[in-house]
Amino acid sequence: MQEARHQMPARAGRSGGRQGEALSEPGSDEATCPRCDAQSTGPGLLEAALARENLQRAWKRVKANKGAAGADGLSIEATAAHLRTSWPDIRERVLAGTYRPMPVRRVTIPKPDGGERELGIPTVTDRLIQQALLQVLQPLLDPTFSEHSHGFRPGRSAHDAVLEAQSSVQSGRRIVVDVDLEKFFDRVNHDILIDRLSKRISDKRVIRLIRAYLNSGIMDHGVVQERVMGTPQGGPLSPLLANVLLDEVDKELERRGHCFVRYADDCNVYVGSRKAGERVMALLRRLYGRLHLTINEGKSAVTSVFGRKFLGFSFWR
Repeated sequence: MQEARHQMPARAGRSGGRQGEALSEPGSDEATCPRCDAQSTGPGLLEAALARENLQRAWKRVKANKGAAGADGLSIEATAAHLRTSWPDIRERVLAGTYRPMPVRRVTIPKPDGGERELGIPTVTDRLIQQALLQVLQPLLDPTFSEHSHGFRPGRSAHDAVLEAQSSVQSGRRIVVDVDLEKFFDRVNHDILIDRLSKRISDKRVIRLIRAYLNSGIMDHGVVQERVMGTPQGGPLSPLLANVLLDEVDKELERRGHCFVRYADDCNVYVGSRKAGERVMALLRRLYGRLHLTINEGKSAVTSVFGRKFLGFSFWR
């Protein structure tokens, strides 16, 4: 296996009390919320996300990630000052289901292979709430995902995905069904995603809050545009939501006994012949079609594994 020039993807409050208490940093990184480790996605999940200790951890992560201001123009420091007085009210609105996130701020960055990637930058307050949700949802949902999925998951990396791909090739499967989804994060169907989430999370308030984030809209040059699909990269929850949606395809590939590796929206299935590869490609078109996702035909192929790059690596005989 020969490494190509490549930079690995980096992916991966208490009610009442003193004002600003939710943002005071814990004494150590190990501070945890007693209720956040409960193995339940039912009632009480939202309270666990908004518990003081969990919010402290979330705020520390948001500060460490730095990042630009969202549509409200407030930096991390300005948001901290704002939340010292406004957090109790925000928390109550989140619990009551009346909180409405601000639109994300649209930015674009160049892609290595040309074109642009769209990012949606939430406000710092919304990044805090999303991160708090992520910290209670990920320990519950991540163990249910396929072992062949490596993107955006704790303790997994692009290198792990490449090593699994290498193992499949060494087992004699020299044809790869290499699938890339066209503008995946921009085309996630909200209704389908919410349906899949509802089957995993029974706290309806969490579902409503996630729906509110999906529907929050995009601010572009001061103009707010309605968003009817997509979960733009930039928010803490987007990677987890992507895995919830794509896990359905992973499980069907597992059920059929296929050797495959997925990292985010890049999926490689390893087979023994081109004929088998064409059958798998037809299957994947149907499976992704059910999710209203489209395969990028220009970047996808059924071909020899040799010379074909996966996450910046290529194989040689």
